[in-house]
Amino acid sequence: MAATLAFNTQFDPQTGLAVPIAPGLVRVTAPNGSAYTFTGTNSFLLGHERLALLDPGPDDPVHLAALRKAIAGRPLDAIVLTHTHRDHSAAAARLGREFDVPIWFGGRHQLSRPLRRFERNRLVRSCDWDLLPDRTLLDGETITAGDVAISVHATPGHCANHLAFGLGDVLLSGDHVMGWNSTLVSVPDGSMADYLASLDKVMALPQQLYVPAHGYVIENGPAFAAALKAHRQSRSEQVLAAVQAGAHSVGAIVRSIYPSQNLLVRRAAAMTIGAHVEYLENQGKLVVARRPWGTRITR
Repeated sequence: MAATLAFNTQFDPQTGLAVPIAPGLVRVTAPNGSAYTFTGTNSFLLGHERLALLDPGPDDPVHLAALRKAIAGRPLDAIVLTHTHRDHSAAAARLGREFDVPIWFGGRHQLSRPLRRFERNRLVRSCDWDLLPDRTLLDGETITAGDVAISVHATPGHCANHLAFGLGDVLLSGDHVMGWNSTLVSVPDGSMADYLASLDKVMALPQQLYVPAHGYVIENGPAFAAALKAHRQSRSEQVLAAVQAGAHSVGAIVRSIYPSQNLLVRRAAAMTIGAHVEYLENQGKLVVARRPWGTRITR
């Protein structure tokens, strides 16, 4: 039985400071807090005498200065990305040039599936479309990052090129598993089917301590991931019930499930509800008629 899902929103990011998390792992949180990034993007320095920089975050002069201070003159061997949403990757090209180091990630940003006619990607401005990897990291390989070894795990769902990284008993989970909120999955940038499969994948890994790209560490990562999966399954059941009760659009489903939340919450919810609808459609549990003047969802 999955644990009850309880989010931890009590987190002091100590923005701009170098905060040790585990041996060979230091966090520096960027000052880009928002409704979507919580207290800001967590950048990480991997290694001891030689370093790699994971998720350099926004191209913000204050954050860049904090990263340079935390690096403290030590050799930087590479910049590594969990994925190419700009709150994680925007500073990568600048720092790559400054330190003359390669950028490693899971391949150029791409959609989880092609755009349909009349469809738009709601996250189009949040994606680093032009950034190319100097090395494309592959699922299952082990690489040297600074002077430590990390394992690479493809975890698509939040977006197609998302990776998580194992460092000893730590899983650097990026945006795939976060303790402060459930992960945004917005089609076609992301995929709910991929997201759920990736939850199963990380739960089977040996790492217990999850360190996300936003918010605080998750002490029992696999149990929390299992609770996230149960939450998503419950949300799918709510979507089916809402459609059965007469909600025939994503907007109507959102109003049914989130009757009292504010507009910002509903806007984010609409993206993930759209991903649930597509997932249920592909399972044959919903019928979606897409027309230029609107979409009708039925069972």
